[in-house]
Amino acid sequence: MSAHQPAAVQRPSLSMRVKSSMIMGITGLISRSFLYGFNRVEVTGLQRFIELIDSREDPEKRQRGLLTVSNHVSVLDDPVVWGVLPLSYAFNPSNLRWTLGAHDICFKNQLFASFFTHGQVLPCHRSKHSQHGGMFQPAITQAIRLLSRPSSQPSPPTYSTTGSDSIPSPLTFPQYRRHSWVHVFPEGLVHQHPKVDLRYFKWGLARLILEADPVPDILPMFIDGTQRCMPEDRGFPRFLPRIGQRVHISFGEVLDYDAVFGDLKSRWDTLVERETAKVSSTTNKKLTRFFGLLGCSNKDEENNNTVVDSSLVLQPGDLTLTSEELKYGKEAQEIRIEVARRMREEILKLRRASGRDYPESDPSFGFAEIWASDNEIEAKKYRSRVDGSNISQD
Repeated sequence: MSAHQPAAVQRPSLSMRVKSSMIMGITGLISRSFLYGFNRVEVTGLQRFIELIDSREDPEKRQRGLLTVSNHVSVLDDPVVWGVLPLSYAFNPSNLRWTLGAHDICFKNQLFASFFTHGQVLPCHRSKHSQHGGMFQPAITQAIRLLSRPSSQPSPPTYSTTGSDSIPSPLTFPQYRRHSWVHVFPEGLVHQHPKVDLRYFKWGLARLILEADPVPDILPMFIDGTQRCMPEDRGFPRFLPRIGQRVHISFGEVLDYDAVFGDLKSRWDTLVERETAKVSSTTNKKLTRFFGLLGCSNKDEENNNTVVDSSLVLQPGDLTLTSEELKYGKEAQEIRIEVARRMREEILKLRRASGRDYPESDPSFGFAEIWASDNEIEAKKYRSRVDGSNISQD
C-alpha cells in the first residue's frame, strides 16, 4: 500500500452487518407500514432532516456527531417514528441512530440482548430501579464517544454495565462509526400528559451536549399521537396498538450551538481545564517518583519529557468519570441543569410552532425537584402525583 493511500476502514464482520441490516430494515418496514397504512401521519421538517442524513452517509466525511432529542409519549416512539424515513434508509445501519434502552427490558436475556445490540441500542440502567443507573453509567460514556471523533486508542471488544454482564462495544470499529447519530428521550420514561407537556430533562443529556468532542449537531424533535396508539390506560388487548390515530412528528433545525449553549460550554471548558491541570500534575508526580526509583536525576526526567498532556490519553467522557469536581461539584451540576432546561425549551418551541391548541407549558415542570414525589412510587406504571399524567418505565 502506498504511504499516501489511506488505510481501509475496518468494518464489523459480514454476519454482524447483515444481522443489523435485517433487524433494522425489517423493523423500519413494520414501522412505516403501521404509520402510513393504519394511521394519519403529519410530518414537519422531514425533507430538511433527510438532507441532513444524506450529508452524513459517508462516515469518513462526517465532521461531527448528530444528537437528536425528543419528548417521549409512547413505548412505540422508537422505532416507530423512524418509519417516516424512506424505506431504503432503514437498511443502512451505519447511517441510522443509536439510542439508549432499558437494561431490565431490552437486555434481560441473551435473545433480547442480541436483538437490541444489532438494533443499535445501548443498555441503560434507570436509577429508580437499579443501583447501576445515573448519568455516569457506561451507556452515557459510550454515547459520548459515538458522537465524538474516533479515538486513536484501541477499544476493548466488550464493556460491562454491572460488572458481570458483557456488552459488545460499538467503539471497536471507530472509523466505521465515526461521528455517529445518537437519539435520546431525556424525560427518561414514557410521559403521557393530556396536553403533551414535558417533564424535566435528565442531566445525562447535558453530558452528551458538553462532553462530545467536537460538539455535535443537535436537532430537537417533537412527537404527538403515538400516545393514542398505545395509551398507558388501554384495556384488552393491551399488547395491540390502536389504529386510526393522527400522529404528528416535527423535526426542528440544527441548533446554533454557540447561541444556545455557548456560555455554558465556555464555563464547562474552564472547569475541565482546571481538572486537566490537576490530572497532569498528579501524573507528573507519579512519573517523578517512578524515575526516582529507577535512579534517574531531575535532568534525566526533563530529558524524558515527564510533563504529560492528559488530553492525549483521555477519551471523551473519561475526565468526568475520574474527577469528583466534574461529577458532583456545584458549578458542574448548575451547568448540567441549565443545559437540560434549555434543551427542553427548544422542544417546547416546536410544540408551540405546531399550530395546535396546546396550552403554555407549566414552567415548574422543568425542575427535577417538582417531580420528587413521583420518585417515592416504586411501580413501573403509575399516575403522576404532579400532573396526573400516565407514566411508564416499561
